[in-house]
Amino acid sequence: MPTLLDTTLAALALLLSGDGALWQVVGVSFSVSGIALLLVLVPALLLGFALAYLPLPGRWLWLSCLSTLQSVPTVVIGLLLYMLLSRSGPFGDWKLLFTQQAMVVGQMLIAFPVIATMAHAAFVHSDRRAWETALTLGVSWPKALLGLMHECRFGLLAAVIGAFSRIVTEVGCSMMVGGNILHFTRNIPTAIALETQKGAFTQGVALGIVLLTLALLLNLLLTACRGHSHLKH
Repeated sequence: MPTLLDTTLAALALLLSGDGALWQVVGVSFSVSGIALLLVLVPALLLGFALAYLPLPGRWLWLSCLSTLQSVPTVVIGLLLYMLLSRSGPFGDWKLLFTQQAMVVGQMLIAFPVIATMAHAAFVHSDRRAWETALTLGVSWPKALLGLMHECRFGLLAAVIGAFSRIVTEVGCSMMVGGNILHFTRNIPTAIALETQKGAFTQGVALGIVLLTLALLLNLLLTACRGHSHLKH
């Protein structure tokens, strides 16, 4: 029985060898999650801003719904999408089930409430006078909004990183609507689950190292941006 150290060293060797099947799984995972994040980024940020700055009716209901969606298990979202996209579902004719497009939709539903909720918190703690002063001086609202976003950029960056971290590591929704198909919809979390069930711990640990490295790099990015801002001031 190989030790944890032996398995880790073998996993590192596998990563450095440039194993095509392994890195294809990484590529699927990053591309699907990246597309999902880009598609929801602007709408989620705008909703977070609107809930913080505009007198929207039923604001408390919006926030309650976002908080609820944020805490829904990803497997439940996957189940809902599966029922909608299956042959007997209302969107079965689209033939999206067990495709990367279905995975993107699922991850969009997961990422949207995370970004919107965290963006709302960032905008709430921003200086409202900057927004009001800009509008008073005749600045267009898109430019005023960009200026406001720059003021609370670290909170917004944390929202983006938090959402990406959640979707790139989720397994329930991807497994249900993607089907874990080799060379097509198999991503890092579903591959780790499969390889672990097969007892192929080396591949699972290698993919886990990729996720840990990604998490470290994202957090270093956020910390470096904050540190650079403090140095300026």
